[in-house]
Amino acid sequence: MYSMSSWCTLVLAALTVSIVDRRTASASWIDPDTEDEFHTAQAYTKDDDREYELVFSDEFEVKGRSLADGKDPRWTALNKNDYTNEALHFYSPENVKVENGVLNITTIHKTNKYKAFDEKKKKFYVDEKHVQSGMVQSWNKFCITGGIVEFSAKLPGDPTVGGLWPALWMLGNLARGTYVGSSDFVWPFSYNECSEETRNSQLINACSKVAHYSMKPGRGRGSPEIDILEAMMGDPGPLPNTPIERPYFSTSLQVAPGISANRPQLGHQPKSGSWYKGLE
Repeated sequence: MYSMSSWCTLVLAALTVSIVDRRTASASWIDPDTEDEFHTAQAYTKDDDREYELVFSDEFEVKGRSLADGKDPRWTALNKNDYTNEALHFYSPENVKVENGVLNITTIHKTNKYKAFDEKKKKFYVDEKHVQSGMVQSWNKFCITGGIVEFSAKLPGDPTVGGLWPALWMLGNLARGTYVGSSDFVWPFSYNECSEETRNSQLINACSKVAHYSMKPGRGRGSPEIDILEAMMGDPGPLPNTPIERPYFSTSLQVAPGISANRPQLGHQPKSGSWYKGLE
């Protein structure tokens, strides 16, 4: 990961660039196993002659390194249910291994019982899932506001066999992936103008004249998302509400102005009034 200045957004991934331990990680954000030739990089955009300096790297060369919660200063392998997008799996650090210079995430059949919450009845209950997988996050550990992200990754499975949805993605640090309530009225809003019509949908909006949590008043903030890659496997064929067909591989930037709901409509083309001006 390369930078030209200071950083502060979330880097959240399932495999990635960046730092090592010697049983835990080293004190530097830059892995000592990263070769010198990769400590700088040129911009990829046309007519951009800037040179970027490496600020974060991880080669995953230390065998047996644990990424379980509280074990690593850079990454956290989750131990919780994932109820995002009606996911069928439970996340466990058991499925995240560092070996042979690779961060390896596996998916297996295993039953997990856990405490779940019924949003309609407002009560807890015992639920269970029969697939176990892994997610690794850098939430609230390493933050950036821009730069270049590079990684080497091998995706799992057969592209024509459904059931897997591997991804490497970044989310603004004001929300946390798989903690869905943390992103209500936050994801993926990025509007920085005061609008009385939509201010209630963006928790931190430019209409606010009072500073909260050390944030400046009159400035809108949110939690945009950058999906560096997402892959949907399955039998070749069409998908609903989109011209895209399965299997597919995508990269996306998810931002939105304030709207009259806690989050944008999903699975459909955005309605009129849900786009930034000039993009409809």
